[in-house]
Amino acid sequence: MRHLLILILFLVSTTISAQEEDRFQKANQLYNQEQYQQAIATYKTILDSGKESAALYYNLANAYYKQSNIGPSIYYYEKALQLAPDDEDIQNNLAFAKNSTIDKIEVMPQGFIAKSIDKVTSIFSIDGWAWVSVSGVIFFVVLFLLYFIAASSVKKRLFFIGSWVFLGVALIAVIFAYQQYTYQKNNKFAIVFTQEANVKSEPNLRSEAIFQLHEGTKLQVTDTVNNWKKIKLADGKIGWIPSADIKEL
Repeated sequence: MRHLLILILFLVSTTISAQEEDRFQKANQLYNQEQYQQAIATYKTILDSGKESAALYYNLANAYYKQSNIGPSIYYYEKALQLAPDDEDIQNNLAFAKNSTIDKIEVMPQGFIAKSIDKVTSIFSIDGWAWVSVSGVIFFVVLFLLYFIAASSVKKRLFFIGSWVFLGVALIAVIFAYQQYTYQKNNKFAIVFTQEANVKSEPNLRSEAIFQLHEGTKLQVTDTVNNWKKIKLADGKIGWIPSADIKEL
C-alpha cells in the first residue's frame, strides 16, 4: 500500500511538472508572437502554482519590458538575478532596463574589502553555495578514504592534503551561503511600481514631501508602520513611502 501511494504521488508530481512545462512553452510562443499581455498572464499562472525559476522570471521581465512597463520588468529581472546571480543575460537586461528609469541615484562608495567579499559571495546563490559545500564534503570523504588505501607515501600525502583542501572549500561555501542568507534576511529591497511617488518625512499624508521617486527605482525597506514603509536609497537618503507604491522583492 505504501509503495502504491509513493507511485501515485510520483505520477501526480510528474503530471503537474509536465503541465507547467507546457504552460511555459505556450507562454514563450505567445511572447514570440508579440502577444505580450497573454504571455504575461500565462507566465503568472505558473508563478501562482508555486513554481519559480530564473528562466521564468527572466522571460516575464522581458515581456513586461516589451510593453514599456519598467517597474515590473526591473522587479522580475531582480527576482531572476536572485536565483541566478552569475547569469550575464539577466545582468545585461537589468542594466538596460535601469537605463530607462528617471531616478539616477549615486551609490555610496564601498570599502575595498567589503566590495571584494560581496563580489565573491554573489558568484552563486544560496543554493549554489550549498551545492559547492556538498561537493566539497563528498570529495573530502573520497580523498580521505583513498589516503587510507594508498600504498605509497607520496600518494598518501597528496590525498591527505587534497582532502583537507576540499573540506576547506566546503566550509568557505557554508560561510558564504550563510552570509547571503543573513544579508537577504536583514536587507529587504523593493521596486517602485507607481509612476511617481512622494517620499515623506514621516509615515502620514500630512508630513512634508522631502523628495520624489519614479517607477523602477530600487530601494531598501528598513521599517513598517501601518501602510507606510521606511526606505533608504543607495545614496543614503531616507524617508517614508506608501506601501502600495512599491513591491518588495
